[in-house]
Amino acid sequence: MSQEYVFGWHAVDAVLKREPERLQQVWIQTGRQDKRVKSVTDTLDSLGVRWKVVHRRELDERVAGVHQGIVAAVAESREWTEADLLAQLAASDKPPFLLVLDGVTDPHNLGACMRTADAVGVQAVIVPKDKSASLTPVARKVACGAAETVPFVRVTNLARFLRELKELGVWLIGTAGEASANLYQADFKGPVALVMGAEGKGMRRLTREHCDQLINIPMLGHVDSLNVSVATGVCLYEALRQRLG
Repeated sequence: MSQEYVFGWHAVDAVLKREPERLQQVWIQTGRQDKRVKSVTDTLDSLGVRWKVVHRRELDERVAGVHQGIVAAVAESREWTEADLLAQLAASDKPPFLLVLDGVTDPHNLGACMRTADAVGVQAVIVPKDKSASLTPVARKVACGAAETVPFVRVTNLARFLRELKELGVWLIGTAGEASANLYQADFKGPVALVMGAEGKGMRRLTREHCDQLINIPMLGHVDSLNVSVATGVCLYEALRQRLG
């Protein structure tokens, strides 16, 4: 069975709580004897999952990143498909609330976007298969468990998929610095997908052309742009404010 590594306490705990059947083995750094470790090891024992106390050196060799003293080998999660998401949206009574990331290649930014998406109730994060970060161990670590809760959908042709969303009545709101309308003039209350562009380059031309509305984030200081994960957080929380209102 194919496997991947998950590391960091939040990420491992999310798998433990939501998909314990994926866990294959866990390694914990020597020297930790706190309640958090005992809680995790007791749960692993009850599930019959092997775990081992090892020196930090072994954890460092297994993963590249700040592992916080815990690494888990897990079975690869089932990947959501375009058809899965479209079927779920068509069957759901809730108005779609989606996040589309066009060409975000930094796994740290992807993980941060996933974490915010989970916090505000986004139903899925959609990315193109090419020129986009995937859910690497680093992205999962930064997501703090959100990678195990928010469907992550990689699509072959993003422009075509955006057209399919529009056919379902989803309003596509994209961000662009030169847009005439700003974030606070957009209507996020109904079926909506927020479309964010790549770091520095923004959205690709075809992606931009499929958006129903382009908005900008007001910038009153000397810098002219925000990191994509920060910009995504700003936009998603304005959307949540409206949807809660």
